[in-house]
Amino acid sequence: MASPDHELVPLLDKDGVRLAVDDALATVTLTNPTKRNAQNPALWRALAEAGRLLPGSVRVVVLRGEGKSFSAGLDRQMFTPEGIEGEPSFIDLARSGDAELDGAIAEFQEGFTWWRRNDIVSIAAVQGHAIGAGFQLALACDLRVVADDVQFAMRETSLGLVPDLTGTHPLVNLLGYARALEICATGRFVHAEEAVSTGLANVAVPLDQLDGAVRDLAAALLAAPRDAVIETKALLHGAQDRDYEAQRAAERAAQARRLRDLAGVGE
Repeated sequence: MASPDHELVPLLDKDGVRLAVDDALATVTLTNPTKRNAQNPALWRALAEAGRLLPGSVRVVVLRGEGKSFSAGLDRQMFTPEGIEGEPSFIDLARSGDAELDGAIAEFQEGFTWWRRNDIVSIAAVQGHAIGAGFQLALACDLRVVADDVQFAMRETSLGLVPDLTGTHPLVNLLGYARALEICATGRFVHAEEAVSTGLANVAVPLDQLDGAVRDLAAALLAAPRDAVIETKALLHGAQDRDYEAQRAAERAAQARRLRDLAGVGE
């Protein structure tokens, strides 16, 4: 893929993550294509920092990966006894106390949590492999536009682990319990056609059209009034936790805020 953020001065560029902002559009790029954008704790911390650095002007965030793969998952060095220099190994984590282990995983998750904030809409542009942590990072976003060569897979269970980077909640919401379980337990690949037909991806396009499709979607999102998008996202995001009557009430309250704001009589 081309680099749409290459002419912008990045706000962040370290540990395999680059953040560039062009007014209301931010682009977060995974920048280690030689390792297929493999992930490690330093990258997760950089992703969390990117979320903290977003200016208030940003409305849409595009997440992309340089090279042939979006992200091939965990850096395999994390599975070795020595682990990654400067980071706790899996063995070190396993030997730590309950609170310390829980805290470490919670810190890892921080890079995956901010993408669904109500004040932004996030789009993952996914090509090639999106495996394990890569799959979960794509799931962290609101929307997914995929290339026709995409290969999603949740391999954690095959390694004796579970998906713990916030991917299980959106996966079940998108696909339902039975299909989510089958995909996680078998570790099989999900390709573009299935991803679109099941709702995992919004649209699939040829690889050379991926950047253009993402730009078009971002432009369409930016064309709508910001406050209306924020209210609508919050309304839809909360629907899964409300019953029918509670959702009706939430719609009424949201619309009252919008009407008063448009009429200039809001608080």
